[in-house]
Amino acid sequence: MKHPWYKLAVCHNARINRNKVFKGLAKRGRSTMGWFFGFKLHLIINNKGEIMAVKITAGNVDDRKPFEAMIAGPEGKIFADKGYISKSLFQRLWQRGLHLVTGIRRNMKNYLLPILNKILLRRRFIIETLFDKLKTSMGLEHTRHRSPANAFVHLISCVAAYMLGKTKVKMGPITVPETIRQVEYQI
Repeated sequence: MKHPWYKLAVCHNARINRNKVFKGLAKRGRSTMGWFFGFKLHLIINNKGEIMAVKITAGNVDDRKPFEAMIAGPEGKIFADKGYISKSLFQRLWQRGLHLVTGIRRNMKNYLLPILNKILLRRRFIIETLFDKLKTSMGLEHTRHRSPANAFVHLISCVAAYMLGKTKVKMGPITVPETIRQVEYQI
């Protein structure tokens, strides 16, 4: 399973003070692309491209806060980006039977990661492909809503249209070269 978030800007940064529709709901947040005013769409998908959980938060909410509420049932491995790194979160998830796999930050010590986890972590781009499909094909990004209810209905309809559609983003088969498999089991 994979879990990232997508920024849902409700207006341009220059018009934040004039926005009356989302006053009190939307907050100023920061992504890798800079500051925005709006919400975050958090998704968890499985390897078949099916959406397992959805959560919408204000733009200033820490990514790790909605994460634990979204993963109430599943067990196994969950792949996330570096924003979810936390020792306490990792330990709580481990006790529940979930293995959180993330990359490492620049200021962290390197640790050994099984080669299969490393290959699967590189497949995290699939969730970005899903967000791109929601944005381009389903019309997710829309900044001219006239009411909050209309905005959330639009967002939910985009996610539902993706789930009901026949084409989903998929991980595909994973092939590990024989030489790497042999080295992994010799250690």
